[in-house]
Parts: sequence; structure tokens; C-alpha cells
Amino acid sequence: MVESIAIGLGMGVIVIGAILALLFGIRNITYGKSDLKRVLAMGVPFVIFGIAYAITGTIDRAGMITFLTMMGLMAVGIIISSARRTFNI
Repeated sequence: MVESIAIGLGMGVIVIGAILALLFGIRNITYGKSDLKRVLAMGVPFVIFGIAYAITGTIDRAGMITFLTMMGLMAVGIIISSARRTFNI
């Protein structure tokens, strides 16, 4: 019982944080403080999660797929960044 309440509260805090990040991102775009591409990049994990959830139908598998995909994208980004810096591309 206590675990269910704690997990629910934790998920609630995450959802509230995501909604606030979205609202402040839109606000910063309208004020010209942020670039649209940077704000849209913050939505990539949510899009990956949504696609993974649509394919698998379970939250836990979709979360793991999202985690592994984002780790892979991070590794590719580090490799590309290092190659660009090394070869001055």
C-alpha cells in the first residue's frame, strides 16, 4: 500500500515537472530566449517512449527501450562530436 502511494506521488512529481518544463519552454520561445530546435530536442525521449509504448504495450518495456535508445544516441553523439573536433570538420 505504501509503495503504491510513493510510486504514484513520484510519478506525479515527474509529470508536474514535465508540464512545467514544457510551459517554460514555450514561454522562452515566445520571448526569444531559447531556440526552437533546442526546446524540441527535449521532447525526443517522450517521443521515443510513446513509440515504444505503442509497440510493446507495457510501460516497463517501453521505459527500458527508451533508456537503451537514449544511451545509444548519447554514445553516437559523443563519437560524432569527438570526430568533428579531431578532424576539424
